[in-house]
Amino acid sequence: MKKSLPAIVAAILMTVLPAAQAQWVVIDPANLVQNILTAARTLQQINNQIQQLQNEAQMLTNQAKNLTSLPFSALNQLQSALSATNQLLQQAQGLSLNLTQMETQFAQLYPAAYTAATPANQMALDASQHWQNALEALRTAAEVQSQSVQNFASDEQTLSALVNSSQSAVGALQATQATNQLLALQARQAIQAQQLQVTQDRAVALEQARQVAVHARAAEVRHRFHGTGTPYTPSPVNFYGN
Repeated sequence: MKKSLPAIVAAILMTVLPAAQAQWVVIDPANLVQNILTAARTLQQINNQIQQLQNEAQMLTNQAKNLTSLPFSALNQLQSALSATNQLLQQAQGLSLNLTQMETQFAQLYPAAYTAATPANQMALDASQHWQNALEALRTAAEVQSQSVQNFASDEQTLSALVNSSQSAVGALQATQATNQLLALQARQAIQAQQLQVTQDRAVALEQARQVAVHARAAEVRHRFHGTGTPYTPSPVNFYGN
């Protein structure tokens, strides 16, 4: 059980006073008590300051952890995967993916109707080009699908690394950076899904345009076959004059 401060002071006085009386030294008990109390208060203030300094040191340590940057970055992997898909789109053959060029090519290759002024060989060339465009659009869609499948393995590794980095984050900054990179991975996958959808829709659209062009050529061919003169009218023929 701890002794109270007055008890400690009384014990000190009982020890000091006999010796002081033997040496004929005059001691002021009240002053001695005051000095002891002052020393005790000073010691307590020093202890409080030490605790405050320790708290501040811990606070600075925590701030340093919160400002520590994440040592892992998946940016290069994400950009590489996205770049691979973009490269396939840039290399796509057939009808251009550039809006201005596409509009010009589409108007030339897919007219609303053929006229009598269109040469037959031109219609044959158009039919061949329509088939080629549809084939290349399907090829591009298949290539983008294959690239997406290859990206799955890379995405799985990146996701695992980012989750581990987030779980082992030592501070708020690392956790935030890991979360941002997870969001970047999700955005890259969404962009890839859009790219895949574009190539598939493009293939469907060009096939539909090819079929429309087939009907347009067929209509013109029928028109030329029937001609503009009097159509043939069947009538009975008497070979024997009967």
